[in-house]
Amino acid sequence: MAVGRSGPVGGAPAGAPQDPAALLRSRGYLGLLLLAALLGLPICAAAFGFLALVHELEPLLYHDLPTALGFSASPVWWPLPLLAAGGLLVVLIIRHLPGDGGHEPADGFAFSGPPPLAALPGIVLAALATLACGAVLGPEAPLIALGGGLAAGAVRLLRRDAPEQAVGVVGAAGSFAAVSTLFGSPLLGAFLLMETSGQGGALLGAVLVPGLLASGIGALIFTGLGDWTGLGTYSLTLHHVPEAAAPTLPEFGWALVIGALAALAGCGVRRLSLALKGRVIRHRLPVTVAMALAVAGLAIAFAEATGEPATELLYSGQSALGSLFDHTAGFSAAALVLLVVCKGLAYCASLICFRGGPIFPAMFIGAVGGVALAHLPGLQITAASAMGIGAMTVAMLRLPLTSVLMAALLLGRPGLTVLPLVIVAVVVAYVLTARLTPAARPGEGSQKGSPGRA
Repeated sequence: MAVGRSGPVGGAPAGAPQDPAALLRSRGYLGLLLLAALLGLPICAAAFGFLALVHELEPLLYHDLPTALGFSASPVWWPLPLLAAGGLLVVLIIRHLPGDGGHEPADGFAFSGPPPLAALPGIVLAALATLACGAVLGPEAPLIALGGGLAAGAVRLLRRDAPEQAVGVVGAAGSFAAVSTLFGSPLLGAFLLMETSGQGGALLGAVLVPGLLASGIGALIFTGLGDWTGLGTYSLTLHHVPEAAAPTLPEFGWALVIGALAALAGCGVRRLSLALKGRVIRHRLPVTVAMALAVAGLAIAFAEATGEPATELLYSGQSALGSLFDHTAGFSAAALVLLVVCKGLAYCASLICFRGGPIFPAMFIGAVGGVALAHLPGLQITAASAMGIGAMTVAMLRLPLTSVLMAALLLGRPGLTVLPLVIVAVVVAYVLTARLTPAARPGEGSQKGSPGRA
């Protein structure tokens, strides 16, 4: 790889301002692009393998295992031992493997650089234990760590004296490629990387281009593996989205309401999870098992109250989002509200004990909350779900551009129709969340995983 010793691609001393045009013309930058393109292939293959393994483990543990043990179907109490075992595994991985199993999801969502290769086994195993047992977290944070760690590790293996800036750019490209395959859009990955990394200014394009290239080439491999294996691509897509009419004045009023409700819900989840986090650190094993049992208890209570399977409440909600409008068609407004409340509490418990990403549960809670509100007059279901997705996502993540884009693009053409409503809901939730969040004490704003970047 042709990278310079004094900067990301050579030319200027470290710390000196760089000319983006000169950067793009440099030989070192061409080397970065070539490496990003080459790394996109194995990284997306690894991401596909990780998602495929999670997808196979979920039914194996919740359906095949009870049958093998002699049950005609999964007993209603089945989530209790599975989640307790998953919590125990996560604790053992955090204690005995490098890397603490990845970042603490209760601390927020921020791109803080690629992890070392030695930390990747622990990150992957902790995520598998979390996701397969049914905890309410998503696969996006482990995928970002996996893609970034593999890419940065490859750079360090190829050239041990590679500048840290070059390692960071290629690591970001690897993370970008891995998570873009999950969201089904390099554009979403670009905005996510841009907002979480804090990168901006004239050099933003130069930093994003390697990631765009890696994700574009890797997407071909991701799609090809899905067709070849018959397993699908595991990308997030929403099916059977109802057509949306042009926004109306009452719906703009609903956008204010949904934005405010999402801000209150998001702040409640984050404050409760951060308040309980200290207890987990002091007594990790008993508190983790207790929180795992609480998640299972919420799932069982929801199943008993509604007659739906407990798995409707468990997991990240990614698969349930894909068939959201089909799944919720037979739900009453009361059942939808119960699902939002129970899922929110299970989300809070999972944030403080398990290892995974916070995006998909937030999207699911927002979408279901929007569908519940659509039972009220003056609000169409597509607009309500889109506003709920955007508002709840920004309340939890503090990423307004990414939140708007997720809500609009995932719903396809109907999502673009209601885009003005989504923007209003996201802005209201973003501003109100900032006002409801206590100001950071001196020195806290720069800490890794600060809640302010959640």
